[in-house]
Amino acid sequence: MARRVTRKSKEVSVETYSHKGKMRKNNPPVGLVSSATDALNGRTVYKHNPHIDPFLSWAGKAEGMGFEVQNVSLHIHERIDPQRIIKSFLREKPRAPRQLSFFEQPENDPPLNKAIDFYRHEQDWTNRLIAGDSLLVMNSLLKKEGMAGKVQMVYFDPPYGIRYNSNFQPFTNKRDVKDNNDADIPAEPEMIQAFRDTWELGIHSYLTHLRDRLHLAKELLHESGSCFVQISDENVHLVRCLMDEVFEKENFVSLITFSKTSGQSSILIPEVSDYLLWYCKKKEKN
Repeated sequence: MARRVTRKSKEVSVETYSHKGKMRKNNPPVGLVSSATDALNGRTVYKHNPHIDPFLSWAGKAEGMGFEVQNVSLHIHERIDPQRIIKSFLREKPRAPRQLSFFEQPENDPPLNKAIDFYRHEQDWTNRLIAGDSLLVMNSLLKKEGMAGKVQMVYFDPPYGIRYNSNFQPFTNKRDVKDNNDADIPAEPEMIQAFRDTWELGIHSYLTHLRDRLHLAKELLHESGSCFVQISDENVHLVRCLMDEVFEKENFVSLITFSKTSGQSSILIPEVSDYLLWYCKKKEKN
C-alpha cells in the first residue's frame, strides 16, 4: 500500500491596504441610531445647467430641471477586516481563542458620547461597501461627509435599459431576486426605495434616473477625476448624449469597446461587445 504523503502548508503573508493619515466623518452604526440622535434634517435641491448645447429630450425632462434628494445617514451594519476574512480560508495551527474587539480597530471605537454625535468627529479612513439607492448614497456622501470634489473615479454600471423591471439585489447571499416578492424586500427605508426602482415611463424614466445620478457623480469627482459608464449597444447613443449634457462634450475622452464572453443568438449579427463611456470632469486637468 502506497504511503500517504503529508504536505506542509506554506506560510502565506496576508496584507491589507491602509490609508494612513486619511480621515473621514463618523457615520452612525445602526445600533446607535434613533430619531433623537439621527433625525432627518431636510432635503437638498439640485439644479441642472440650462445653458448647454443641443441636447436629448424625453418625457418628463422639462418638468425635472431640478430635483430633490432626501438627506439620509449611511448606517454601519458590519465592520470587516480583510485580513481576518482571508486568513479564515487558510489552514492555521490550533491556538487559544481570543476575544476580538467588535469594531476590530480600537481607534474607530470612540466613547459613547462621541459615538452618537454622528458626522461631528474625524476617524481613520476605511473602505466601505454601501448598499442602497445610489442617489441617496451619493447625496449623503456630499452633504453629510463633505466628499464633493474628493473622488478620483466613478464607475457606473447601471441597468442596460433592456428590461425596465427592478433589479436591485439587497442581499449578497441571494442573487435570484424576484419582482413583486415581499420576501425579497429589505427592512431599511433607503433600501426599499432602491428596491422600488420601477420604470413607469420606460426609457423616459430610465434617462431621468441616469441623469440625476450622473449629476451627483460629477459633484463627487475631483477636477482631475473621471466617470466611466458601462452600457450595451441598445442605449449607448442615448447615454452618450446624456453624458455630453451633464459633463459637456469637450470632456469626452473615449468610447471603449470590450468583448463579452459570447454573442447572444440572433437571426442577424449577434451582439459580441459592450461599451465603456469615459468622461473627465475637466479634461484639461488630466
